[in-house]
Amino acid sequence: MIIILVAIPMFVLFLAIEAISYKYLPADDELGYELRDTATSLSMGLGSRVWGLLWDVVALLGLSAVYALSPLRIEMSHWWAWVLLLFGEDLCYYAFHRGSHRIRLFWASHVVHHSSQRYNFSTALRQEWTGLGTFIFWIPLAAVGFPVWAIYLQQSVSLLYQFFLHTERIDKLPRMIEAVMNTPSHHRVHHGINNHYLDKNYAGILIIWDRLLGTFEPEVERPRYGITTQLTTHNPIRVGFHEWYAIGHDVRQASRLRDRVGHVLRGPGWAPATGDRVVAA
Repeated sequence: MIIILVAIPMFVLFLAIEAISYKYLPADDELGYELRDTATSLSMGLGSRVWGLLWDVVALLGLSAVYALSPLRIEMSHWWAWVLLLFGEDLCYYAFHRGSHRIRLFWASHVVHHSSQRYNFSTALRQEWTGLGTFIFWIPLAAVGFPVWAIYLQQSVSLLYQFFLHTERIDKLPRMIEAVMNTPSHHRVHHGINNHYLDKNYAGILIIWDRLLGTFEPEVERPRYGITTQLTTHNPIRVGFHEWYAIGHDVRQASRLRDRVGHVLRGPGWAPATGDRVVAA
């Protein structure tokens, strides 16, 4: 997305400001930055833009095909069309984000974003290098007649907004904002691996979807960050593909077709022997 590429200098600026703030305004209960962790996050972010070009082309072709086949059209010259798109795209993002935690095929990509045990602006840039098929969650927008360029624009707005959620420097905001908007406090919960924080707060811009759909959890204790089985490496290749390797291993070890399918399409940690699902961070 061109807007995200243009925004890279802004990301770097705010990352530097936040890192400097820890030097002059340290906090005992905040982790701040660590050189190797930050380098890994930046490497993953740069790599995601290179690999992302491929997935962007796939998504563009897929959404354009749906839009071309749809008899519906929404003219973006109307102010209300942008309001509808904001709510519609945000709901699609919620569905994508929830699916990325509940379907291992998608979690294999998304786990990268959760792999850091720290939480700062560099964490926002720790993005996946694979995005196989995730555009399907935005198909309803093209199907009802939103132009593909407008969908992409709103996705960029959402990603820009979400960058600023990845910080421990901002405490809870006024109650009315916390009630409607996704905030750093809400998103810290999402990145937490505390038991009652797992699989919560999937919001993009609006936290209302989590409140309505039963996945909201307020921040009541300091989160522990990362994934339930923490990585012990800063190697970008291993960070980017470790879950794909694990899926391949589990599929090869499975003796039945339905178990192989389960390892791909069931939740992270699903095991055919018991059918139990281990909830992922």
